[in-house]
Amino acid sequence: MRASVEVTRPLPGAAFGAVARLARPLAAGMPDGLPQLLAEAGGLLLIPGAGEVGRTPELLVQLSRLFGPEVEDYRFLPTGRAMVHETQPEIFLVTNTVAGARPPPARPEPPLTADGLLPVQYPHRKGWHTDQSYRRPPPDISLFYAVMPADRSRGQTLFASGILAYEALPARLKERVETLQGLHARPGTGRGRKDALAGKLPGPFAPHERSQPQPVVRVHPVTGQRALYLCEYGQMDWFEGPFVGMQAGPHGDGAALLDELMSHYTRPEFVYVHEWTAGDLLVWDNRCLIHAATWYDADREQRLMWRTTVRGNPGALYAGERRSWIPQEAASA
Repeated sequence: MRASVEVTRPLPGAAFGAVARLARPLAAGMPDGLPQLLAEAGGLLLIPGAGEVGRTPELLVQLSRLFGPEVEDYRFLPTGRAMVHETQPEIFLVTNTVAGARPPPARPEPPLTADGLLPVQYPHRKGWHTDQSYRRPPPDISLFYAVMPADRSRGQTLFASGILAYEALPARLKERVETLQGLHARPGTGRGRKDALAGKLPGPFAPHERSQPQPVVRVHPVTGQRALYLCEYGQMDWFEGPFVGMQAGPHGDGAALLDELMSHYTRPEFVYVHEWTAGDLLVWDNRCLIHAATWYDADREQRLMWRTTVRGNPGALYAGERRSWIPQEAASA
């Protein structure tokens, strides 16, 4: 227990994560030691009861800066202006309350597992990813705050631990993926598995939109722990990948390996399911976790969540790299 934070580990029903209850309001001063707590908790922190953030959104940006030197400014991304907070451009709106918002994910089929539980394991549950893995260097930390969540029985966020999944890999798979690279695709470039299965050919894209190779086994720059680092349907390149140097396409050897790895990665014992309450704040480490969203009834419910993205310590592998997602002319301007 730190002076300003009371910690309970792990998260309820999970084998990783922690609940961090703040001893004083954020407005009275930022708490000590949260980045270290995040590392000790395997990359996931729940800060409940942070209702003051909804009234004072700049507190979310201040808190985000504890986790790294740079908080993304969404004014400089190809993001609709309606999805950016009106006074804090570092806050991205995940919502169905504005025109042009992304719809919620589809319900799995069937909607529950055979024992009546929420499905979490791939391929029954799809949509697993880590934020912006199609960038080099990829971001470090995401913060997600519930302003107006959907009903607790819907609109959950699921997290899977790449650390636990890697540790539990059979020896044959550990050896197979040790030096393997996944090819991560930017959504919207037409390189997802759904397009590949439908026989659609991707159109041309600019150099800064190109798919990026990432290690399948990533060494965490803070803890030194090894973790699986990959996504599935929409954020891998299914035309040139999903793995560098393996048979490409949705029916090749690469696809078979990815399906095996993702099914393992999202086994229930490696997963935490968060049911949102207004004022909840989740902090997660994209370097060692993947996450997925669940369906909610967007026709009947309004949902408003705020997200920030923090970068600055991707690890030695990326040292000195220019940012892949910035056009060359803009980078040299």
